[in-house]
Amino acid sequence: MSNTVINVAIDGPGGAGKSTSARAAAKELGFIYVDTGALYRAIGVNALRKNIDTKDVSAVAASLEGISVDLVFENGEQKVLLNGEDVSTEIRTPPASMAASDVSAVPEVRAFLFDLQRDIASRNSCIMDGRDIGTVVLPDAQVKIFLTASAEERAQRRFAELQAKGSSSTYQQVLDELIERDYNDSHREIAPLKPAEDSVLLDTTGVSLEEQVEKIINIIKEKIS
Repeated sequence: MSNTVINVAIDGPGGAGKSTSARAAAKELGFIYVDTGALYRAIGVNALRKNIDTKDVSAVAASLEGISVDLVFENGEQKVLLNGEDVSTEIRTPPASMAASDVSAVPEVRAFLFDLQRDIASRNSCIMDGRDIGTVVLPDAQVKIFLTASAEERAQRRFAELQAKGSSSTYQQVLDELIERDYNDSHREIAPLKPAEDSVLLDTTGVSLEEQVEKIINIIKEKIS
C-alpha cells in the first residue's frame, strides 16, 4: 500500500458482520479499524447511566455537556473510552444497542461525534464502519461498501454472539430488536441508513466470515489499484 491515506467506508444494518469483517480486513491491509457505532453506544451508555430517557432529544443533547468520548488503539485493537473509562464491554449489551439507535437520531450527538470521526480518517488509512459513513461522514472515501444480509441470518449471528457472552436474550427478542432498529435507522430524518450512490453492495447471506473478509479486501484492492 502507498503512503497515501486511504479511507474505506463500510455501511449496513446491525448484524451484517460489519465490525468483525472490517476489523479483520483492516488488520490484513495494515489499516486502522474505526467502529463508529461504538461511539454512539458510548453516548447511549452515558445516558443510561444518568437514567435519561434516550428518546428524549433535549435530555440526550444536554447529557453531552462535559463528557468525552474517544477511541484509542492498543496493539491494533480499538478501545472505547467514556470520560477516560474503558467501556468496550459495556457498550455491547442489548440496552446499549437500543440506546445507540435512539441517540444516533439526535442532531447534537451526530455533530458531537462528526469531527472526531473525520479527524481520525484524515490522519490514518482506515476502514470505518457505521450507518452513514459513505453518505455523510466520509463522502469522499475512495472505497464504499454497503454490507447486508437477511434479517433472519443477522439475528442468528447476533444471537450467537450474545449467547457466547451468557446473555439470556431469546432469538425472537434479538430478531424483533434488530427489525425495530433497522426501521429506526432507515427512517430517521438525519443521515438515514442507506447505500451511498457509488457504494458496492455486498450481500453476505450464507457467506462465511472468511469469504466475507476476502470479498471486502478484493473490493478495496480493486478500487485503489
